[in-house]
Amino acid sequence: MMKIFCLQENLKNALATAERIVGKNLNLPILNNLLLKTDKGRLKISSTNLEIGINYWVSGKIEKEGGITVPARILSSFISNLPNKKIELTVKEDVLYINCENFKAQIKGQDIKEYPIIPIIESPLNNQLDKEILKIGLSQVIGGVAISETRPEISGVLFDFNKNYLKLVGTDSFRLAEKTIFNKNDFQQPIIVPQKTIHEVIKILAEKNSENEKNKSLELFLAPGQIMFDFGNIQMISRLIDGQFPDYQQIIPNNFRASAILNKDEINQIIKVLSLFSGKISDIKFIVNSAKKTVNIFAQNREIGENEAQIEGEIEGKDMEVAYNWRYLLDGLNNISTKKVFWGFNDESLPSVLKPVGDEGYVYVVMPVKAV
Repeated sequence: MMKIFCLQENLKNALATAERIVGKNLNLPILNNLLLKTDKGRLKISSTNLEIGINYWVSGKIEKEGGITVPARILSSFISNLPNKKIELTVKEDVLYINCENFKAQIKGQDIKEYPIIPIIESPLNNQLDKEILKIGLSQVIGGVAISETRPEISGVLFDFNKNYLKLVGTDSFRLAEKTIFNKNDFQQPIIVPQKTIHEVIKILAEKNSENEKNKSLELFLAPGQIMFDFGNIQMISRLIDGQFPDYQQIIPNNFRASAILNKDEINQIIKVLSLFSGKISDIKFIVNSAKKTVNIFAQNREIGENEAQIEGEIEGKDMEVAYNWRYLLDGLNNISTKKVFWGFNDESLPSVLKPVGDEGYVYVVMPVKAV
């Protein structure tokens, strides 16, 4: 038996977040459900796919304690289409009764004893992270993470905790993104968080949630093989990736054959235009001329034609030619917010670097391609 009253908007937001990790599980159908349970004066909504678990607490008036598990899709869809009014949830004999103004529904559920236990991790890392800074940092590195079953160690984001900073790193071996967040950390150890978990963390951090916005920081909890992100009224528990992340710092070059400081928006626009004429491997060629203080960018497709553009900047070093995958370049440039970008060029066998001018916290490394 359970009876609780809560606002439609709060319930809708919670269900939408919890539902995202629910998939069609034929072997364990209970995972297609959400767990609704009263907990310390609030309604707790839980979901899990056995890789990630979410607990979301919703404020409400509880008249009778209890719980039920019900199919996620139908419950979330029904609640989201109700008016923004007070909703009454009642459970009787494994059936959830929903009343909201002129709408009434009954959804068949299952006993909560059938639902897998989502572990609560109780070992905090004794450091808190600013939510907005973490959201930006994760967004800047997640695009470079590999989707790889053969190399699981690079299929997640590295959290490299040090005494005075946290480095977030993502790579697929063709490009690498590193974001440094300056933050005091008692915990000093690298961990690898799966890509899917990071996507969900970013989504939660980006959501407008009045209850969640009360806390400007989040706390991390750690257990062997698991991490928990505590956002306030939301907790996300995830497995960690077991493996050794590559020694990425040796990949980042400090010396360059040539360097340029360019207008970011201008070079970004040029690459977008030239991409229309790129070859089969999405390559565009950069020709650095130090004497003229210019970089010529050239793209050619035998079936379409060719295109060329020129940009001026603060150019130093040797004249050289090198080609890149234009998609990788745009990924890096789109994560730079400054007006000027530093570009460190090397030959076709060594990585190059993009960095925002005036912001030492972000580094984007990209390998050249050999044009064909």
